[in-house]
Amino acid sequence: MEKEIREKQPENENNNKEKEEKKMDNKEEKNEATASLEKKLEEKEKELAECKDKMLRLAAELENFKKRVEREKLEHMKYALEEFAKELLPFLDNLERAIALAKDTKDMEKMIEGIELTLSGYFKTLERFGLKTFVAEGKRFDPNYHEALSVEENPDVEENTVLKELLRGYTLHDRVIRPALVVVSKKNQPDSKKEGGQDETNA
Repeated sequence: MEKEIREKQPENENNNKEKEEKKMDNKEEKNEATASLEKKLEEKEKELAECKDKMLRLAAELENFKKRVEREKLEHMKYALEEFAKELLPFLDNLERAIALAKDTKDMEKMIEGIELTLSGYFKTLERFGLKTFVAEGKRFDPNYHEALSVEENPDVEENTVLKELLRGYTLHDRVIRPALVVVSKKNQPDSKKEGGQDETNA
């Protein structure tokens, strides 16, 4: 019996030794896996920090860009009419000369001629900048282009025709900025219809 116990003892010692070696191996593997994960985590944290830094820089650049655009927009709005104003200055000069000449010579005909020439050039300059007038008289009434001030009976033209243009209309790049102020035609009503209408109203 003692012999069997002595024989089994070395075997148990070997088994325990193997178990301990396996535990050590498993522990080393776990340590290696943990070290690998920690390294990857450090790399990801570094990447995240870099991404945050880039994001902050881009946000700052975007904010600076917005401010620059806003400044340029305000500057453009402030001086957008500079070229247009420069083009109009000669016509103001011509009007002042025409008035001065009329005062000196008392020649109204020359003054009118000078004003007409100035007005003609003025309209041509406006057209270069996209501001145009349009003909209303004789056209069919269109609420997009015309504003009716009054209505007149006229048997010689179709109903809803512009009879008179009281104030010019203007477009800026094909958009109406001021409709023409006009008088619009309507058909004459026979006396019988008028009387009939009155009778019906009285009835």
